[in-house]
Amino acid sequence: MNNNSKSKPYRERWITPYLQSAIKDHSVIVLTGARQVGKSTLLLNAEPFRNWRFHTLDDFDVLEQARSNPEALWAGTNQVILDEVQKAPDILLAIKKTVDRNPGRYQFVLSGSANLLLMKQVSESLAGRAIYFVLDPMSIGEMHNRSNPDVLVRLLNGEFPAESSLREDLPNPTESILRGFMPPLLNLNSSEAWTRWWEGYVATYLERDLRQMAQIDALLDFRRVMELAALRSAQLINQSEISRDAGLSQPTTHRYLNLLETTHLFERLPAYTANHTTRLLKAPKAFFNDPALAVFLSGYFELDDLRKAREYGSYFETFVYHHLRILARLMTPSARLYFWRTIDGNEVDFVLEYGRRLLAVEVKRTDNLGHRDTAGLRLFLEKHPKTSAGLMVYGGKEIKRFDEKIVAIPWTLLTG
Repeated sequence: MNNNSKSKPYRERWITPYLQSAIKDHSVIVLTGARQVGKSTLLLNAEPFRNWRFHTLDDFDVLEQARSNPEALWAGTNQVILDEVQKAPDILLAIKKTVDRNPGRYQFVLSGSANLLLMKQVSESLAGRAIYFVLDPMSIGEMHNRSNPDVLVRLLNGEFPAESSLREDLPNPTESILRGFMPPLLNLNSSEAWTRWWEGYVATYLERDLRQMAQIDALLDFRRVMELAALRSAQLINQSEISRDAGLSQPTTHRYLNLLETTHLFERLPAYTANHTTRLLKAPKAFFNDPALAVFLSGYFELDDLRKAREYGSYFETFVYHHLRILARLMTPSARLYFWRTIDGNEVDFVLEYGRRLLAVEVKRTDNLGHRDTAGLRLFLEKHPKTSAGLMVYGGKEIKRFDEKIVAIPWTLLTG
């Protein structure tokens, strides 16, 4: 099988060393992520997986074999990659039997564009046997072959970067937010080409993936829910409001949002709560997995239109969240992300929880910060004094200390 063309050099993904480490100790690892994020490319190029037998259940013949005689797919080998495995969930019972009968002999990588942990038959079959990973759309650092930054880990450990100023001005993030972070977009150089790609991506998702997973016939209704959710990316999501605007019942809207989440296109970020007396909002915030998908679904196709969009601040926050989520998933175990907002309107955009440690993160698109911009972080630190640090991620080029535990950094130090 031809893994790469010369025009598309492979860019190593930050998650690769973690996959390589996990397969040394476990018989089954599961790699999920939205379609086109690069799962197959990673497994066809990275050691040791590039030398394994590779089957994709997108191939009809392979799918038929997976359903009728799954053991034949790994006959004669003990290292197998099964791609789009969610299309034949019954194959997991055969994998379970093979692993249980031959301890330490077989190694499987199961990949798919659905969150297998949210599929009951999958989680039951692989309980206690599999290690799960999620591959997100690319980071800016991965796009430029740079290593992943350690700023979050350092701050969790109470290590603050020294005050300084970057030598060069920051690039404008608008182009990245409009284009997006799916690997195929790297080879496209115009807003028209990016828009055409996203148009095809959404059409394929609706016409093929969604029908196969959920047998949904009302695709126009589903797309309307996608668009309404996109306009709320990085904002509190009110399911009743979306149902009303879409003209659908709440159970139907709930089901559609769950399907978006199962297919890794959308996430609901929960509110952070702890044992204290502050009254908090508990509704989740909505985030699309790629800011450009939210931008496209919201009807912005040109750079000038996006720059002027009233939602631009939310798209920038989605852009920062994308990179926070990637870095959180690289921790062992993965860090958890939340947001924090009180009933009277005080808020922090993100709270990263790693074991007993907390890191509060506020996002500002401005390049000029003042003391008042740290109000949410200061209140959070007051309510949670054991928090390791408060982090401002903003559009300026200086690293600034605002308090003993509050530091501001340019967004490029987070994206790699």
